[in-house]
Amino acid sequence: MFRFKEVFKKISPAVFFTVAIISLALLTGCANKEIITPCLTGHTFGFWGGLLHGFIAPFDLIAMLFRTDITVYAPNNNGAWYGFGFLLGSGGWGFFGGKGASRKG
Repeated sequence: MFRFKEVFKKISPAVFFTVAIISLALLTGCANKEIITPCLTGHTFGFWGGLLHGFIAPFDLIAMLFRTDITVYAPNNNGAWYGFGFLLGSGGWGFFGGKGASRKG
């Protein structure tokens, strides 16, 4: 039977790290480039749009599995304010956790 533990003990960390980086570079080099220029026309989303998109992000994630025209994060945003709204809306800092999230024992 093949034992992974014995093989990994024989490989030095430097060799393992080098092989991992080269493999990662080769795999990412094969990725398709998305053309987002058509998406950047129209309405630019700011803080409130980011907050809304953060709230609906779990539903968008599920819908992305079935449709290709739905994304979680809007490409036509104004930058930091959209990102901050998205972070708050998705609960990235623990806001809107409710009373049950802080109960001990």
